[in-house]
Amino acid sequence: MQKVAVLGSTGSIGTSALDVIFRLKDEFSVSALSACSNIKLLSEQVRIFRPRAVSIIDRKKAVEFKRLFGSRKIKVYEGEEGLCLMLRSVGIDILVVGIVGSVALKPVLTGMDYARKIALANKEALVMAGDIVMEKARRKKVKILPVDSEHSAVFQCIESRPGRESQIKNIYLTGSGGPFLRTPMEGLKDITPRQAVNHPRWKMGKKISVDSATMMNKGLEVIEAHHLFGAAIDDIKVLIHPEAVVHSMVEFMDGAMLAQLGACDMRVPIQYALTYPSRLSSPVKRLDFSRARVLNFQIPDFKRFPCLEIAYEAARKGKTYPCVLNASNEEAVKVFLKGRIKFTDIPKVIEKILGLHRGIKQPGLDEILDIDNWVRAKTREILSAISD
Repeated sequence: MQKVAVLGSTGSIGTSALDVIFRLKDEFSVSALSACSNIKLLSEQVRIFRPRAVSIIDRKKAVEFKRLFGSRKIKVYEGEEGLCLMLRSVGIDILVVGIVGSVALKPVLTGMDYARKIALANKEALVMAGDIVMEKARRKKVKILPVDSEHSAVFQCIESRPGRESQIKNIYLTGSGGPFLRTPMEGLKDITPRQAVNHPRWKMGKKISVDSATMMNKGLEVIEAHHLFGAAIDDIKVLIHPEAVVHSMVEFMDGAMLAQLGACDMRVPIQYALTYPSRLSSPVKRLDFSRARVLNFQIPDFKRFPCLEIAYEAARKGKTYPCVLNASNEEAVKVFLKGRIKFTDIPKVIEKILGLHRGIKQPGLDEILDIDNWVRAKTREILSAISD
């Protein structure tokens, strides 16, 4: 039985992962869980899965949780640093990373010292420090298995091909286009946070839903794919595919193309990451081709989705520009969700911050974290001026 730690257990990825683990309880047990602040759901998960430890980022909620479970033998860790402390204290074979944002970077790096496999649903760790993460994975012989539906699809298309990097001509990452694919351009400035988080295909957290609406998520996924599969940035294409049936495709040098298709259910890539290289039965609804009569694809319009173009530009520059892209986007999305800036302000702020940065070649982890802190402070300063 393999021991699993699930970071972000109360989010959409985490709850789906625990659903998979519950069904495969003869294969997996839960050693640790983490949450930001939803201790009500975390408490239910603890009663069902009986982990050895939990980590709660919100310190006030952690104190409240301790009162609820004071008499039980469960260790409670607090704050962002608690994630890493927890991973050092519990035995794990697999680390599921379902938390969103840059907070995942240190736990991912820490987890590699203990886990044999990382089931990665977080984009930001690779965007911020992809070279560092992948180098440590190689050195520690840790398998990073992508959980994002697009990257899992690519992985499934190429996993059994030795020397795959030299055989790939293009990777095609698909995206639904989000909720504003058909919205008149002049109406984008009036988009509300409530509208932006209403994704037409996937049930996700607020931050990633806004990223989907701006298509920044596809830009981050391009950078993620670059690190996971060794493909050049310009060999990673984005296609809008509203039906969300084809999760991604790979074009090979000989002209052959392979695609991975399926229903919109994150339990499929999560289960495959957990059980790899095996495939086990699941209750996921099967794709009915008699209903999927038409599959549409189109090239994204950078005027409608400027965040995607900005992400490509940062990716091509490399160095520390992707780190700046990620941090400034996170801060801009936070302020947009509070209703203090317009939807169309998000790319403007990110582009301005990128213009203030001078990239560092081959940065160390401390340099990346320093830049991340500087970007956030500078972004908040500019956002404050806009929202006043």
